Amino acid sequence: MSTVPALADPLEVSAALSPRPQDRPALAPVSVTAQLNFAADDGVPHKVVFTSDRVSPETQGNQEARWIEIQNARVLAGDVSLDAEGFELRTHRSAVTDFENDEEVRRVYYPEIVALVKEATGASRVEIFDHTVRKDVPGASRQPASRMHVDYTEKSAPQRIRDIVGDDEADRLLKKRHIQVNIWRSIAGVVHGSPLALLDAQSLKGDNLVRTEMVYRHTGRIGETYGISHADGQQWYYYPHMSEDEAVLIKGYDSLTDGRARFTPHGAFQDPTTPDGAPPRESIEVRTFAFFDD
Repeated sequence: MSTVPALADPLEVSAALSPRPQDRPALAPVSVTAQLNFAADDGVPHKVVFTSDRVSPETQGNQEARWIEIQNARVLAGDVSLDAEGFELRTHRSAVTDFENDEEVRRVYYPEIVALVKEATGASRVEIFDHTVRKDVPGASRQPASRMHVDYTEKSAPQRIRDIVGDDEADRLLKKRHIQVNIWRSIAGVVHGSPLALLDAQSLKGDNLVRTEMVYRHTGRIGETYGISHADGQQWYYYPHMSEDEAVLIKGYDSLTDGRARFTPHGAFQDPTTPDGAPPRESIEVRTFAFFDD
């Protein structure tokens, strides 16, 4: 279990909350208390069923909501990293003009993300395999994912690599270190509602991971993720008021078992400090695998 990092003086870091100060409060709180949705580890199988890429999935398995104190990660003293906490925030401007245009996203944004992940991790190769745009509005096909979860498991991460590059190439790549990294950002101004809660991976225990089957009926693919059960000692964080010029990187899997972060639970929550009339959150997440030469 990790030690809670020291907090810097919030007044010293408030200027870094967003490059658009007119769109945000002067200072975010050091923490908020909000409900997070956890998987109930009660023996009932968990499953998420997709019938289309454009329709919200059906979910099975019991959930439980808990009131959790979520710390403002912007006021942490010292560095926050993918290998320690399992997440990190980077300033990152994109040349994309329309994130809902899949062709533009693949042509412009994908190369930007490859460069970002290589810079952040030191990987020699990065493969992007999909992206999702989410909107926190009624009727949106993909809304913020409010179940605390990890996108890949010990089993599904290597299998997804095989699905992407084929068995022969995967046999070579899987012999060396490989990680899965998500890149999440706002696409519609400063995020006020439905920010991401992020668990410090150092406070995660193995028995907090709840296997969740992922069924894609429209493609025939079956995978799995981890739901997260609640436990004392978990340390949750968020980055308030993220702008379009910021991206948070989240490690979903690491093949190494040497003590660094391997799985980073995350999910959206309702921020009680969201001002009335704030625009709904719109975001994009890109999923990647990064490969190393040693």
